[in-house]
Amino acid sequence: MSNQNSLIIEMEHITKTYVMGVDEVHALRDISLKIHKNEYIAIMGPSGSGKSTLMNIIGCLDTPTTGRYQFKNVNVSDMNDNELAKVRNKEIGFVFQTFNLLPRSNALHNVELPLIYAGVHAYDRKEMARVALDNVGLGDRVHHKPNELSGGQRQRVAVARALVNDPSIILADEPTGNLDSKTGEEIMQLFEELHARGNTIILVTHEEYIAEHAKRILRIKDGLIESDEIVNNRKILSQA
Repeated sequence: MSNQNSLIIEMEHITKTYVMGVDEVHALRDISLKIHKNEYIAIMGPSGSGKSTLMNIIGCLDTPTTGRYQFKNVNVSDMNDNELAKVRNKEIGFVFQTFNLLPRSNALHNVELPLIYAGVHAYDRKEMARVALDNVGLGDRVHHKPNELSGGQRQRVAVARALVNDPSIILADEPTGNLDSKTGEEIMQLFEELHARGNTIILVTHEEYIAEHAKRILRIKDGLIESDEIVNNRKILSQA
């Protein structure tokens, strides 16, 4: 495994409990996890397993009830909402199942959005957005709006938006869920190319054939890590 200097995420004994009226739901019970730079990880689990809660905590969309979460050696467990928002904008590129594009804005403006929030100058952010669109094969679609693009092209715009800030990780939640199998395979090929270029990718999926594109598969069940396996040429080797 990679050395300590490349450690991006370190979780120790993370729990997450939701209070629903008089009931408590223990979404995560005891999660300890390390993720290094340039890993390609799939997080799997059935509905209600805790994988979405884990994704939300990794993505700084939620905070743990107990435990320690360090992102690039900074403790994010106790950050307030503004501090979490800064980490999300600067360090994490999100790709969602539903694309989450602005329908009336063209591809270039959709990709620019994180840079606008980051306060990047208009000229610079347009250039950065063009480069990001080029990198996902959409350099000739910069002025197209979402309804003028196919589902696969819309997801490529979403991937370009995730990449534009040069984040530490790309966090993809069921990124092929709204695509047909052929288009989904094209998007997974794009993720493989991004990983080969040095990007760190964390993919949340319930589809086995999607998870097999990753190099490491984390299986969650009942709020616990059931298994953590390295995938080597499609053969699974359990981690020590």
